[in-house]
Amino acid sequence: MANLKIAVFGAGGIGGYFAGTLTRAGYPVALIARGKQLEAIRRAGLRVEGPKETFTVQLTQVTDKPEELGRVDAIILAVKAWQVTEAAESLRPMLAAQTKVLPFENGVEAPEQLEEALGREHVLVGLCRIISAVAGPGHIRHAGMQPMIAIGEMDNAPLSRVAQGLVEAFRASGSSVDTPKDIQAALWEKLIFIAGMSGVGGVTRATIGEIRQCSPTREILEKMFTEVAAVARARGINVSSDYVTRTMAFVDTLPASGTASMQRDIADGKPSELEAIIGSVVRFGREAGVATEVTDYIYASLLPQERRARGGK
Repeated sequence: MANLKIAVFGAGGIGGYFAGTLTRAGYPVALIARGKQLEAIRRAGLRVEGPKETFTVQLTQVTDKPEELGRVDAIILAVKAWQVTEAAESLRPMLAAQTKVLPFENGVEAPEQLEEALGREHVLVGLCRIISAVAGPGHIRHAGMQPMIAIGEMDNAPLSRVAQGLVEAFRASGSSVDTPKDIQAALWEKLIFIAGMSGVGGVTRATIGEIRQCSPTREILEKMFTEVAAVARARGINVSSDYVTRTMAFVDTLPASGTASMQRDIADGKPSELEAIIGSVVRFGREAGVATEVTDYIYASLLPQERRARGGK
């Protein structure tokens, strides 16, 4: 589906990266951005910098008003986790009968939030693994890890025409794409990874390389992975028995200088996705009666700064 009309909602490190690479692959992409990002991309295009190449693209449309775009086939939602519910209302003018919304969000609650707002028929389950960030207005920097994407339907049904079109588009743009038989398990497995990396990175202010090379922080990371996996299994999620071992091995392959997006927000004193990524595990663990001592400590350690960043809320 080379003519797949795609809108990307959010021009941060994830949304900006995929808007750029999909456009370069020949897909008509509209980008919903705001502020300095919007101004810079309108003026000079979207620049994507990576370890192997840097390129600039001109998108089909760039706006802060979703209603200007009309109906689209697919919407990639790449906002902060706490913005999902509000963003969902803004998506309505872009929805046709076949439109699918693919959330690339941290945490596991976005698909259900979108389903409640828009209806299950419009919602895909998605996740991505990538280290990218906004380097400046209109400028996305990719740190070197090959982007990996997983896409599935809410009920693990065969992929719809639009979902299959997205798979083809992402592959054409250079990403590795998986269509797992159990997308909910894949979503939770990402949460295990990102909760550990974000939490330990947020508390230590250390890079991935520093965390994995320091025995005490490496041990804390593995314990946190183990706790989140236990919570997932208690909720009926089929997390593979060797997932923690494989994830620790995966951590050893990541760029040493990498950091998690939540960690960067915390270091900058900004509101972060603490509640969606780690607070949710604490809540789910209590509901399921699963002990999460390390996760509880990480959450409590980061919560005062999070409240400060949100004006005491």
